[in-house]
Amino acid sequence: MHTGAVYGFVSILLRLIEAEKPDLLAVAFDAKEKTFRHKKFPEYKATRDDMPEELADQLPYIRKVVEAMHIPFLIFPTYEADDIIGTLTESAKEKDIETFIVSGDKDFLQLVGPKVKLYNLKKGNEVELLGDEGSEKKWGVQTKHVIDLLGLMGDASDNVPGIPGIGPKTASKLISEYGSLEEIYANLDNVKPERIRNKLKEHKDQAFLCKDLVTICKKVPLSLSAEELSPGAPDVNRLRKLYEELEFHSLSKNLSEETPKKAPDSNYVLVQTTQELDQLVKTLESAEVFALDSETTGLHPADVRAVGLSFSTQEGSAHYVPLQGIALSPKEVLGRLRPILEDKKKPKGGQNIKFDRTVLANEGIFLQGIVFDSMLESYLLDPSIRQHGIDTLSQKHLGITKTKTEELIGKGKKQISMLDVDQERIKNYACEDADITLRLHKHLFPKLKKLQLAPLYQDVELPLIEVLGDMERVGIALDKESLSKLSRKLTQRLKELTTRIFEEAGEEFNIKSPKQLGPILFEKLKIQDAVGVKRVKKTKTGYSTDQDTLETYAKHPIVASLLEYRNLSKLQSTYVDSLPELIHPKTGRIHTSFNQTITATGRLSSSEPNLQNIPIRTPLGKEIRAAFVPGHKGWKFLSADYSQIELRILAHLSEDPTLIETFQNNEDVHRRTASVVFGVKNENVSSELRGRAKAINFGVIYGMGSRRLSQETGISLEEAKEFIANYFEKYPGIRDFLENTKDQARKNEFVTTILGRRRDVSDINSSNPRMFTNAERIAINTPIQGSAADLIKLAMLRIHKKLHEGFKAKMLLQVHDELLFEAPENELEPLKEMVRYEMEHAMELRVPTLVQIGVGNNWLEAH
Repeated sequence: MHTGAVYGFVSILLRLIEAEKPDLLAVAFDAKEKTFRHKKFPEYKATRDDMPEELADQLPYIRKVVEAMHIPFLIFPTYEADDIIGTLTESAKEKDIETFIVSGDKDFLQLVGPKVKLYNLKKGNEVELLGDEGSEKKWGVQTKHVIDLLGLMGDASDNVPGIPGIGPKTASKLISEYGSLEEIYANLDNVKPERIRNKLKEHKDQAFLCKDLVTICKKVPLSLSAEELSPGAPDVNRLRKLYEELEFHSLSKNLSEETPKKAPDSNYVLVQTTQELDQLVKTLESAEVFALDSETTGLHPADVRAVGLSFSTQEGSAHYVPLQGIALSPKEVLGRLRPILEDKKKPKGGQNIKFDRTVLANEGIFLQGIVFDSMLESYLLDPSIRQHGIDTLSQKHLGITKTKTEELIGKGKKQISMLDVDQERIKNYACEDADITLRLHKHLFPKLKKLQLAPLYQDVELPLIEVLGDMERVGIALDKESLSKLSRKLTQRLKELTTRIFEEAGEEFNIKSPKQLGPILFEKLKIQDAVGVKRVKKTKTGYSTDQDTLETYAKHPIVASLLEYRNLSKLQSTYVDSLPELIHPKTGRIHTSFNQTITATGRLSSSEPNLQNIPIRTPLGKEIRAAFVPGHKGWKFLSADYSQIELRILAHLSEDPTLIETFQNNEDVHRRTASVVFGVKNENVSSELRGRAKAINFGVIYGMGSRRLSQETGISLEEAKEFIANYFEKYPGIRDFLENTKDQARKNEFVTTILGRRRDVSDINSSNPRMFTNAERIAINTPIQGSAADLIKLAMLRIHKKLHEGFKAKMLLQVHDELLFEAPENELEPLKEMVRYEMEHAMELRVPTLVQIGVGNNWLEAH
């Protein structure tokens, strides 16, 4: 769902309140009904496009936010917001109240005066204030004549015609010479030139009608007067829920209550002596479960070091053990804590415990006995939200406003290290983290059990922490020289493209500047005429030149060059030039982070850098993959990739006999689909028919309709509809599965994977067509894609265990349905056999699971 309009509105409102601190405040909205102006002129606003769906969807939320802020929200049938504002302005003037109309609409200049100003917010913190001089500055007429001017020149946005042939300059000149519209017509015989006089004479009735239409009404029968528009105290809890629903996390964090609820710190203890440390160890040994948290020197997994550790065994109680600045040495502290941290039988957990496990591994301690991670618990309960950080969860689930990290170390250039923070302050902060983590676990885990998510959590997600942590620490090696050569090659090609673009444009300009590029394309070269696409997309800042827009005009030579330029420039900056800079000086490798809590489907993601998005189908993408190499001499890469796993899962879930038979016979699934749907023999299926079959096979998984199939295959809409109808006729099991899935989703408002992973689809019962259509696609896709995600996670767990049983080989990357390993040559054959078996038997399906394995000297060769 789009939320930009709500966020922009709320941001402006908050900025206004903070800067101006108004005594009285109201928000006015247009009513849905037609206005009194439509009765006078049925064509009023007739040419205006319907409000875009993505904006209309947001209006109810704007109203909810305003009401939660306890700001008067005014709307009145048959009147426009302008009329409400005009009425309130008039009421305020009578009571000598100074009024500011917050709008960029210059029509409001008819209302300004000594006590009324038009307040227009500009970018940054600039404010444009227009009073009596505003109308003269804008149009060269006095405030009292703004409606006369608008009556003459009309208003195209509202379909108010005015007098044809009279624009702002002529209208302003007439008013300056004669005064009001009435006075102009009283002196009509004196108006020159004759052409204007005749226009005025011919359209007299229209002129006065238009003046009437543009005049803001000041007599709306409101139940509130201006002096009653006092804003109340915001409903913080209601606002917070709205902000969380809209994912306005920064706004949610900035909400303050008169007395923010904090975690009690009376039982937060700083451990400084051997005796205190021994007592803490005894407490941990006797605890049923404890939470731990680490304070560190940084965030990079390859070299992050611990500054201190905090522990909590019960709510409201925690201990912090510094590793610096006390009588005990780091070696003594860690040596005393090691047995319990490495004890599998001592249950423990944390918030993003994978990071703490890495921190401890860098100190030589290998954390075991992990039984919870509050971040994972939150994610499994609601994978659709993006924020599972401790600050957000603390506020959302416990109502506790946690101390922010920047309160201790600052941020940006002024940020300091945790090593430089006073021990007492770190103690309170670190203990609060451990305390809240334990509270969150006790709050969230029962919910997981209630929703039957505990098996997925305990058998898949928690054990995966160790697997991913090990992969992150191992990293992957890179051939810097090959990327350097590729960078030089790209630089040369970009120079050639720049020259070509300038030649095609007939001038030099900043290719990366949309403001410079737009006018050249659409005004100078008129590419829209050249390719027969008449409608030009514009934004507030000018012509749109984004990727989708340019692809519409791809047949034009300059656009083809621009698209290639952008593609190469992005590859160079994102991968070719940046990857070598990410090689860690100590390990000589790149260390990505694998995220379990980002995607709504359960798929893992990769960040800093993202190694899952390196293109594989383009020649340049392949060259980038070729730069990833084994980190040891004589070692090779081994890639293992599931074959058409999502279609195999679809066969399992749908139980469609034809699809099951296809996979059991190890046939080409797309060729078989083309054969079945088009009624031709397998051997007679052309590449074109196979391509259409492939599009629909994969399109089914993503809820593709006939329009999208038509676009992707180049067939007509009618052909696409017929193809889909034939497809479901030949694959009734798939049709029934999709319909049953949607029916269950409407009933339950969630869908699940084979292993029980849940995803909310409550929008499937929305009255908004766009929202429920999107929810239907999610309902169809999630059981398939989510089950594929669960499958590869199970395979990783099995393989990780086997690798520790005598292999030197390492698992390096997980990219969609592929796993990448590096191994000495003498391990390749047993590694192939083991990986293939574990991947193919990780989950038993109704059809065989096949894995393709490749070996090579780099990632490209192995894939």
